[in-house]
Amino acid sequence: MNNRRSFITGLKSTKLSINEKKFLKKFKPWGVILFSRNIKSISQTKKLTDNIRMIFNDKNYPILLDQEGGRINRLYKLINTAPFTSEYFGNLYIKDKKKFNTHYSIFINRTSFLLKQIGININTVPVLDIRVKGSSSIIGDRSFSHSTKIINILGNFCINYFHKNNIGTVIKHIPGHGLAKVDSHKLTPTVNAKLSYLIKKDFSTFKNKKSFFAMTAHIIYNKIDRVNTATHSKKVIQLIRDKIKFYNLLMSDDISMKSLKNSIKVNTQKAFRAGCNLVLHCNGNYKEMLDVANNSPFVDNFIIKKTSQFYKILS
Repeated sequence: MNNRRSFITGLKSTKLSINEKKFLKKFKPWGVILFSRNIKSISQTKKLTDNIRMIFNDKNYPILLDQEGGRINRLYKLINTAPFTSEYFGNLYIKDKKKFNTHYSIFINRTSFLLKQIGININTVPVLDIRVKGSSSIIGDRSFSHSTKIINILGNFCINYFHKNNIGTVIKHIPGHGLAKVDSHKLTPTVNAKLSYLIKKDFSTFKNKKSFFAMTAHIIYNKIDRVNTATHSKKVIQLIRDKIKFYNLLMSDDISMKSLKNSIKVNTQKAFRAGCNLVLHCNGNYKEMLDVANNSPFVDNFIIKKTSQFYKILS
């Protein structure tokens, strides 16, 4: 573990290229994230994840997928999850708590079963952002609710049930994407709300969560840091630690998103300087992968400790 670097990388296709094999052997990223472009069938994806783990000689090596349900369905070639948005489960909880418990546990159990079939051990859920009228549709029905209370209850349910199924979770987008008026994949959102309001509302849904991982928001919170997005802000990350009390591994959202205005190299360096433990790079662009790898430090004792705690839920 000591010789791994503090980043998570994407891959280009359904099998490892010669360059990617060399890259994984040389730079030893902490983890790998897969997307729809990497998934054609159960057997093909399992072969891919097995080949990745063979390089590291680690049966628990972290391999992530962004499988929320609804429109965020990286497994669409294998399963249709269109009706099962977070909003659907939030509404079901309001109507019939008993029915919610049954349906959501079945949904998580089946999702976990499929993830394990293809060799995935971390799912980047739950979305703990608040549904806010008039905000960007990038969150929309990916949020459980307008209510912080419901988001908290369902968020805890989601984390606990995935852990019971030996799958790690990533709470996102910390400290809260709900008020963003634009899509951070394309533009830099700025939130002007007062800190007191944010702590009471948007930030509160991330408190006391037992997830091993959290993903930062590429959002500027004007009342905390007028210049830097949360990913690049020492002030916001300090707040995540002190006020939200998230003490586990903090990963950036995708470092290649358009919300971040610098080069991949500078974006990577700034994320680490601000206090991110891991940097996430998703698009599989080899030149960008090299920039991330060359600017990522080796894992420290904190990452090693937290990773070994995560490994314990996998057996």
